[in-house]
Amino acid sequence: MLTSQLPKFFIALITLIAIPDSYAEYYSLNDCKGYAKYGLPGQGGTLLCRKGYLLAHDPVRKTPIWVAEHLTSDKARGSIERANNFQPDPELIKGERAEILDYKGSGYDRGHMAPAGDMKWDPQAMLESFFLSNIVPQTGIGMNQGIWKDLEERVRLWATNRGEIYIYTGPIYAKAPPDSIGANKVAVPTHLYKIIYDPVAIEAIAFIMPNTKLKSSDMPRYIVTIREVEEKTGLNFLSKLNPKIADIVELTKSESLWSE
Repeated sequence: MLTSQLPKFFIALITLIAIPDSYAEYYSLNDCKGYAKYGLPGQGGTLLCRKGYLLAHDPVRKTPIWVAEHLTSDKARGSIERANNFQPDPELIKGERAEILDYKGSGYDRGHMAPAGDMKWDPQAMLESFFLSNIVPQTGIGMNQGIWKDLEERVRLWATNRGEIYIYTGPIYAKAPPDSIGANKVAVPTHLYKIIYDPVAIEAIAFIMPNTKLKSSDMPRYIVTIREVEEKTGLNFLSKLNPKIADIVELTKSESLWSE
């Protein structure tokens, strides 16, 4: 029977079945394909597409596995006010997500992985950055309110001066099982990582910081290679780059903080 004689529903079904596996991941990303330009860092977790970022959420730890952003100079210059409205992720079911009460009295800040400061270019992006799927329990003074905040501000400066950068951020759990907070046992990371890739200069800088009080002046001490982040997380960043180029980028450790 010719496909023109089939009901539209079955034509659509046949089309979906025929999609190669290598393309399947991209058909589920909708407006977030740009954040996955250099590949998805991993296949685990629940993919959540947001206006300002793409993330994979861990329903057991109730934290993101990785969060991907594409920050341009225009976005970094945004001027929308901070929303400050934390809320459970409406796309996740109870029991597989963090709740507001999990953080209450925990002693930890609600630490953004995709920062609210990166979302000042759009009201929806700002609002969605406060979904708890984008948050981890983070030490406050000296970390979320110190060195990590300073790093986020530096990343926005790099985006402004370089034109565009791709950013990957997430938790590391060196302790098994991890410490947790709240009735939903939201996992507390032992470390946090951030990778910044400049697609024009074809270079990257990466950080792993312990989730504890640190000195901002010591930021260069936490520079690592992308490959080190991969070894500690089991993820694979920049997988869509040419393998030879990827090896150079991922194995090169920045000697110091990018100057601009």
